[in-house]
Amino acid sequence: MGDAGSFPGPTGKSAGPAMDRDEADRALARLGAEREAIETSLLALQDHAGRRLLEGASLTGVTKDRWATTEQTITLLWSYFDAYGAALRGAREARARLRWLNQQDLVDLTEKLRGRSVTVAGSATAVPSIAGPAKLSEQFTLAELVARMNELYAQSLDMVVASDSVWSALPARIDLLAAELNRTRSLAHSAGVRPGEHPAGDELEAITDELSTLRAQVISDPLAFWQPVHGSSAPGGGRPDTERYDRAARALEDVRREIDAVLTVRQDSEARLLRLRDVLSRADRTLTEARSARGEVLAKIAASEVPAVSGPPTALQERLSTAAEYRRHAQWHRLSPLLESLEREAEDELHRARESLTAVTAPLAVRAELRGRLDAYKAKVARHGLAEDLMLTERYDAARRMLWSAPCDLRVAEQAVLRYQQAAAEALAQRQSGPSDRGGNA
Repeated sequence: MGDAGSFPGPTGKSAGPAMDRDEADRALARLGAEREAIETSLLALQDHAGRRLLEGASLTGVTKDRWATTEQTITLLWSYFDAYGAALRGAREARARLRWLNQQDLVDLTEKLRGRSVTVAGSATAVPSIAGPAKLSEQFTLAELVARMNELYAQSLDMVVASDSVWSALPARIDLLAAELNRTRSLAHSAGVRPGEHPAGDELEAITDELSTLRAQVISDPLAFWQPVHGSSAPGGGRPDTERYDRAARALEDVRREIDAVLTVRQDSEARLLRLRDVLSRADRTLTEARSARGEVLAKIAASEVPAVSGPPTALQERLSTAAEYRRHAQWHRLSPLLESLEREAEDELHRARESLTAVTAPLAVRAELRGRLDAYKAKVARHGLAEDLMLTERYDAARRMLWSAPCDLRVAEQAVLRYQQAAAEALAQRQSGPSDRGGNA
């Protein structure tokens, strides 16, 4: 795409004293260079790719309205350019006819170059939104005419560049996203993610509709997707508005992650189901052990509150069977969330079963701890030569009968063990203090 550039600034000056011959010749040279620059810019605008697209497009909305105005503006620009060129030719011809310029000739030439010597017909200026109300004719200096052409050219180029920038940016990106959408839809179909059956399938349909609508709107009304930069005077200052495209791209990425998760479930679902069966089996065995232990505790321990033990996790087993059915029928989108919840609940169930076993067997653990403590003190007493002590033997036998009888009253047995411990501690203390001390205390 060629760069149309911009018109050079006006070179005319305010009316004043007549120019001399050298000033007039320099002014004519500058005006000629300006005409060439203006023509180059207008031809570049004429050949601009964005302009050609606008001419061939079925436009709607704000773009349609602005292009209708811009077409009139471009026609007006060429009319101004023709008038500018005719005035410049007239001044050149006047200068060429007069090899030697007297004062009146210089005054006349100055008027052509600096005065309001350019008359444009009213039909050329009848664009109220740009050049004001229609007039029969309008007069300009060459400098004023260049300034007017600069203004109209900048407006036209801004509209053309903005439209072309949107068309260059958004449709191609939308097409790439649509291609990715098609690939994602194929993956979704293979994973059983379909509209009406899975939220991700419904989201894919919504994204498809959005991209189709967005592309049609971008093609027909590109200026609706243009964000100008406030304060910028350069034509085309701004950027395409990609908010809707970006939102669709993010939504598609979310769906893709969801489908990847479903596909991952398809790959490792068998191993996960096996692990679930193992966890639930361990929970069931633990509960069975807890129920058995509860019966033993009730038979062997008296005056003890034993918590009830829940039944087997039948509800989880039923849901596990449902998960297996989903796997057999390749319903991965339903299997994925079910497996995740089952894994959490199965671990919770195993934890509760273990806690139940611990709670049920607590009295047996207390009895075992008391038996161990009793035997430990008996061994300690024997090491110090007090195994035959009658009082210690009686207290040991009393505690042992309580701990090894059924049902065992733990509270009474614990008191008996404590009495034996205290008696053993006193006997050991006397033993360590020696015979002289015992004689003194007699």
